[in-house]
Amino acid sequence: MHGHVQPFEVHFDDLDAMGIVHNARYAVFLERALSQWWASRGHSYAGGRPTTSDVMHAVAEYSISYRSPVRGTGEIGVHFWVETLGESSAVYCFRILSADGQTVHAEGRRVNVKLDPRTLRPAPWSDDARSAVRELLAVPVEELAQQH
Repeated sequence: MHGHVQPFEVHFDDLDAMGIVHNARYAVFLERALSQWWASRGHSYAGGRPTTSDVMHAVAEYSISYRSPVRGTGEIGVHFWVETLGESSAVYCFRILSADGQTVHAEGRRVNVKLDPRTLRPAPWSDDARSAVRELLAVPVEELAQQH
């Protein structure tokens, strides 16, 4: 399987009045899973400041389709990968999975645009971020090069 599956714990406060995960929480689950993955590679915030310029980005697009509700608390998996990496953009695809990976609760995509912290205009990803993303790419860089 390409990408990364981040184990994630659903808490009581993630649930709505019916005892299922509230729809707005899925975006939070993805955000936290991505943040954990990037932080483990040195891209995070420390002392209120970004550790690298690559954490300065904005979500330009977000879509999600809900397939099967997550009922109650417990472990789930957040599976994410990068579909395409542009000069300043990254297209993430994701799935919220049951702990055993057999049920897809939701799936979607999110587009991030890296920003220059001074101008808030699109800026290129660093070589370090590009290198890290290689393990998340749906199609390995080598295969992309062969296709062109």
